[in-house]
Amino acid sequence: MNDRVHYRSTISKTPQQLKELRILNVAVIHPDDADGRQITQQLQRIGCRVQAFWPPSISTPNNFDVVFLAVRPDILDFDVQWLMGEDAPTVIAVVNYENPTIVEVVLNLRAKAVLPSPVRSFGLLSILVLAREAHKVNRSLQKNLRKAEIKLQGFRHVENAKNILMKTHNISESDAYELIRERAMSTRTTTEEVAKTIFDAHELLSMGVSNRITGQTLGNI
Repeated sequence: MNDRVHYRSTISKTPQQLKELRILNVAVIHPDDADGRQITQQLQRIGCRVQAFWPPSISTPNNFDVVFLAVRPDILDFDVQWLMGEDAPTVIAVVNYENPTIVEVVLNLRAKAVLPSPVRSFGLLSILVLAREAHKVNRSLQKNLRKAEIKLQGFRHVENAKNILMKTHNISESDAYELIRERAMSTRTTTEEVAKTIFDAHELLSMGVSNRITGQTLGNI
């Protein structure tokens, strides 16, 4: 049984996290040296779809799920911003020595794991699985945080809109909310969107009044 068959036979009996490795698009951004070839060969044995190249000169990524990136001083000369965006792939830094600059680059890349050089076959599979899981957890947390922020912002809009209606129409808080709710139902939208419209309109009108008052004041000077 060759290495590729052995890897796939093992993966077929393992959890979903390992089975998913066979559908990963992986970039090995590394010089064509012993480490670069070792990483590429091991990933191919696992069953990943691998593309290897150097230097990291691509501006539009090819929908990579994982990137093994050689982190060395000359990496600072290349544009790797696409590795740090919100939809960035899982980054695994390949490091051949440590110093403050290299550590800072690894942190700025938001790498989920570090693969030390010289690269050995043992440990690469574990690093890949753990890095992918850490990446998924981080994305899930970010997604939940954005939802919470949007929900909180919507709550603030509703509170502001209620206060505006209460003051301008001299009504209770419950009546103000009922007006917002009825408007949302009639327009088939959300209370948060209606509240934001009320708030924005109020801000616009207030700005217009303020500008007129300021203009009149200046004209009388």
